[in-house]
Amino acid sequence: MGGKTTSLQWLSLVGVIWLQSINGTNSNFPAYSSELKKLLSLSQLQLNNLALASDAGKLFGCFAGFAAIYLPLWVILLIGSSLGFLGYGIQYLFLTHHISSLSFAHFFFLTVLAGNSICWINTVCYLVTIRNFPFHRQAAAGLTTSYLGLSPVVYTAVVGAISSTPLQSAQHYLLFSSVFPLLVSLVAAPFMRSVATAEATSLETGFVTLFMITVATGIYAVATNLGPMSAMSSPWFNVIGVGVCLTLPLLVPVAECLRDILGRVCIINREVRVCDETPAPLRGVEEFETNTRKLEVDDRGAEKKIWAVENIGVKLMVTRLNFWLYFFIYLCGATLGLVYLNNLGQIADSRGYSKTSSLVSLASAFVFFGRLLPSFVDYAYSRKKLMISGPTSIVAAMVPMSGAFFLLRNGSNVSLHVSTAIIGFCTGAITTISVSTTTELFGVENFGVNHNVVIANIPMGSFLFGGVAAIVYRNKGDRDGKCMGLQCYNLVFMSWGSLCLLGTALALLLHFRTRKFYSQLRS
Repeated sequence: MGGKTTSLQWLSLVGVIWLQSINGTNSNFPAYSSELKKLLSLSQLQLNNLALASDAGKLFGCFAGFAAIYLPLWVILLIGSSLGFLGYGIQYLFLTHHISSLSFAHFFFLTVLAGNSICWINTVCYLVTIRNFPFHRQAAAGLTTSYLGLSPVVYTAVVGAISSTPLQSAQHYLLFSSVFPLLVSLVAAPFMRSVATAEATSLETGFVTLFMITVATGIYAVATNLGPMSAMSSPWFNVIGVGVCLTLPLLVPVAECLRDILGRVCIINREVRVCDETPAPLRGVEEFETNTRKLEVDDRGAEKKIWAVENIGVKLMVTRLNFWLYFFIYLCGATLGLVYLNNLGQIADSRGYSKTSSLVSLASAFVFFGRLLPSFVDYAYSRKKLMISGPTSIVAAMVPMSGAFFLLRNGSNVSLHVSTAIIGFCTGAITTISVSTTTELFGVENFGVNHNVVIANIPMGSFLFGGVAAIVYRNKGDRDGKCMGLQCYNLVFMSWGSLCLLGTALALLLHFRTRKFYSQLRS
């Protein structure tokens, strides 16, 4: 029974990996935004509003959290993928002239709908990893969310293999953004449920294997998009390579299943007999979602406290100073990084840099590694019975991110690449750290609602930071509103770097306010 349970745990994690690999549809926007701007005759401000629309869908992400309280997770998953299917699908039909009239307001609404779909799928992914791996939340969440950073690489590989013109690329990005999440959701839906955990079963080998596979996948993504392999590999080679990388995680549940079968069968005198085996005791999910501070035993036999010291509902959460500090830290950190990445296409154009798709791939690859590193560090430290607090980790990520924004004021392509890599890496890291930080500060029980409230600052930041950037761009441009040169974004980069420094100071303040809390968790 224990082996079967563990294989189901790993199958649920593989399903989440696949979902995250195709759920970064809003990250595709910079790759086709310039073409969309031409097709719809949009101003830079209107284009920025479309980027805002995708983030605005996150304002309604709390509905996914509330729904997850009452509905099965597979239903939440199918609702989310259906919203994306409609949002991107109708836009695709317009670009392929199957729908004759679609106004900017229609495009805005459909983009909001598609952006909201991401919240539903992410809510399912987070809840599955937190519930099925209660002693390894950070490791499981970091591993799976790192594949969200790989999502643009997946779409870019497939689109690049079948598109020959910019118009076709824009059409195919919208088509696959519509279809892929729905198809993968249908495949993964049976595994999106809570699995009772086998307490005595070791998960160490599985996590080490997945870390190795994930790192190899990230290296492959960088090499095929930016390294020497990028010039030698064919588009279809990239598609096959990505497919193989996404299939490799299946080795873990398959190996676990085989180990269970071999462990239950003895070969004696050429006769196959079933060995006696006492199933490991199972612990239900609800036992881990407690508001007490009792001690539990993890899979290595070491005593370990459940992180959720107190399960806080959203009404109480928003009255606490720590929440607002955390909210604005995320606003000046991960959200600011996402705004930069959303505007990456226009920023590259203003500097005369034509290889926008490779820049997007660079950003997504470093977002990938940024999301992965905190989980690896947490897993390594947990084996030594150590713990790094969420606010401390966020400070470490925001310091280099601040410097990267100031470095962008240099006009060289090297500074553009280096800054984009740093911002992508730090944005990914903060995004992963925030998942565990939300559970540490506010508990597990209401995570689906609480975390969606936290990330509601993303559309706020997109509106404020992106809107100001669009206005500065327009004022620096010519009569047609087109701006070329460093002056287009220099003031913006200065202000973004200053805001990031402010967020760093707030993270330090949260660190000092929660030192006693985290010291109790370590003890």
